Formats: sequence, structure tokens, C-alpha cells
Amino acid sequence: MRDAQNIREVEDLGVDILGFIFWPGSKRYVAEKPGYLPIKAKRAGVFVNASIEEVVRKVKDYGLHYVQLHGDEDLAYVTNLKNQLADSMDKMPRIFRAVHVVSRSKVLEAMMWDGIVDGILFETPTTGYGGSGESFDWHLLSSYRGNTPFFLTGGIGPQSLEALLEFEHPQWIGVDLNSRFESSPAFKNIALLRPFIEAIRVR
Repeated sequence: MRDAQNIREVEDLGVDILGFIFWPGSKRYVAEKPGYLPIKAKRAGVFVNASIEEVVRKVKDYGLHYVQLHGDEDLAYVTNLKNQLADSMDKMPRIFRAVHVVSRSKVLEAMMWDGIVDGILFETPTTGYGGSGESFDWHLLSSYRGNTPFFLTGGIGPQSLEALLEFEHPQWIGVDLNSRFESSPAFKNIALLRPFIEAIRVR
């Protein structure tokens, strides 16, 4: 998100985390710090193949509680990042890793991140690194037996509510609400978000 007033409005809906995309290839790229950063909600920074130095710098500058990795970052990268953050920060941000779900085998591969990251974002595959705005088959996640909790992401919108209310998995902890709740890139539609959040929180 980028607009200060819109950030305040979304935060007031009681969301847990607000995201800031630091990948220049995204139309939601945050080129400069917004005039307001959330206080009640946590802050997540989204990175794609960024240098470790850049990630550490953004964590400090934005007071990030979460780092989301959506590029080609491997186990060695994450280990080095955690070491550098531990050396630089009083409190470590949590690390989330995006995993594209194309088959059950990809879901099983996600278990390689157990003990390495704090959370996984299961998302729809794309040809690049941006979001697709489309959902994947959530039934594939029935094969996930990892201990790392996960978020559902990719194409979730108002039309997804019924399926989300029926979805079950012991490691599922949340949903990523993005393009289908926007009036324009990086600007959330409060009229769409409010009833959805109220309904999903009752679950």
C-alpha cells in the first residue's frame, strides 16, 4: 500500500498485516515512504531477488515485522539473510516464503522450508514475479504435512468467501487480500473489504 489515508482506513478494519511491495517491477511498487505507516497492524515488506543489504535497510527504515520473499531466493539466501538481520536488529522480523502451487509435488517440496522460514504463502504460479489475480486448486494443499504455517494467496476476492469458510487445514493461518479488493493498484476498496473481513473473522 502507498496512500496514507487508505492505509489508515484499512488498518481500522482490524487487519493483522499490511504489505509494502519493494520490487520495482510491480505496479504496486513503493518508491517512497508513505506519509503514514500502520501502528496497530503489523508491516510486511515484499521482496523479489533483492540484495540482502537492501532487505535489511528496508526492515530498518520501515520497521518491518515480516519479510516476504517472492523471487528465486534459496535456502542459502534465507540463512544469510537471517544471520544479517540477527546482527543488525534488536528484534528479528519473521520470514515468509512464497511457493507456487502447480501440483501436489510442489506442495510436498514446500516442506523443505520447515525450520527455515516462519511462514509460507501458497500462491498461483505466474510467468513472472507479479501476482496473477487468479486462484489455484486449494485441494492440492491436503498433501501438505509441514510444520510451517501458511497463508492462502492468489486471486482471493469477494467471490472466494464461501470456499474459504469451508476450507480446512491445521496449518492454515490466514489469507492475502490483494488485487480483487482494489479500486486501483495499491489502493484498497473499503466497501469491498469491510463485509468480507467481518464475515471471515466470524469463521
